[in-house]
Amino acid sequence: MRRVVSGFLAAMCAVVSTAALAQGKPPLKLGGILDMSGLYADITGPGAETAAKMAAEDFGGEVLGRRIEILAADHLNKADLSANIARDMLDNQGVEMIYDVAASATALAASEIARARNKIIMFNGPGSIRLSNEACGPYTVHYVFDTYSQANVTGLAAVKQGLDSWFFITADYAFGHDLEKDTANVVQKAGGKVLGDVRHPLNSSDFSSYLLQAQASKAKVIGLANAGGDTINTIKQAAEFGIMKGGQKISPLLVFITDIDSVGLETAQGLLLSEAFYWDLNDESRAFAKRFMQRVGRVPGAAQAGVYSSVTHYLKAVKAAGTTDAAAVMKIMKETPINDMFAKNGRIREDGRMVHDMYLFEVKKPSESKGRWDDYRLLATIPGNEAFQPLSESRCPLVKK
Repeated sequence: MRRVVSGFLAAMCAVVSTAALAQGKPPLKLGGILDMSGLYADITGPGAETAAKMAAEDFGGEVLGRRIEILAADHLNKADLSANIARDMLDNQGVEMIYDVAASATALAASEIARARNKIIMFNGPGSIRLSNEACGPYTVHYVFDTYSQANVTGLAAVKQGLDSWFFITADYAFGHDLEKDTANVVQKAGGKVLGDVRHPLNSSDFSSYLLQAQASKAKVIGLANAGGDTINTIKQAAEFGIMKGGQKISPLLVFITDIDSVGLETAQGLLLSEAFYWDLNDESRAFAKRFMQRVGRVPGAAQAGVYSSVTHYLKAVKAAGTTDAAAVMKIMKETPINDMFAKNGRIREDGRMVHDMYLFEVKKPSESKGRWDDYRLLATIPGNEAFQPLSESRCPLVKK
């Protein structure tokens, strides 16, 4: 009995000591800069904040005796506001790492602030290839996808199927420009042609004039170099115009499961798309999705799953390094393979690109779906070294050639 009591008291002392230690040190703050209310809110937004909190909770809620605190702020899709939030988080709130930063223009702005302060910033929602090229930094990680991988997977698959003439409807900012450029390069290298393009303002509601130009081009494929609400509205209005019934294919170059759910299988069926993650891929992804759904009410998209994975990878590196020093933590992050519900044998290269498998999916017909969120049929798994830009083509000054 004495041994039992002594063991119990020792365990209680350890718990109290850990708690006291955590209380005696400042919390480890991780800050998300998200679109909480705009056209990308379903892609990242509150779901990304929840994913970060789930990662912190699953890690035990503390690291190095410091309680993990997850912060989030809404950048309203404004680059200057994103920069100001990043500056305030790092200078005034004591944030050690910034996660997500949905949208490319806002990510590029926040990246400059983090780089000037030698702080780690991990991108999950933005897609611009510039983040691991011209705008790369020693403490920058581009985790989920980029315009090169999206173009390489979707564009190449389409041309191989004989869909070799393209017209682009493009969001008029960094991400849209990069996605159109990268896809056009893939199409042309594969022997296809680009017949034209048109650009629209971010968060548009009326795509009729753009769709009419695309329809008049008689291109086999209308590539949508936009995302979120813009992609949803373009697809819906294209269906209203009878564009798909007229024989032209709509190819959303960046689309998420929440977008397909909003559009509906009746309209979206047959679309070819590239994703970094799908909730129904395997037992691990399904288990995570079940827990996520209990808290958010819908399955996780790729960016949200990437937030969980990247925050977990960061916390593991902090624990292994014994410090939050960016150089020490980043060294371990780049040395350690990533194996979890998001990626298998993922790795962070010297340019900050996290390389992992990508997936080519076809959207199911309504008759093939077993229920809500059962939207994709897996067509191909593309290894990371084939999907992402090779280092030989990198424009990142950190890459030695």
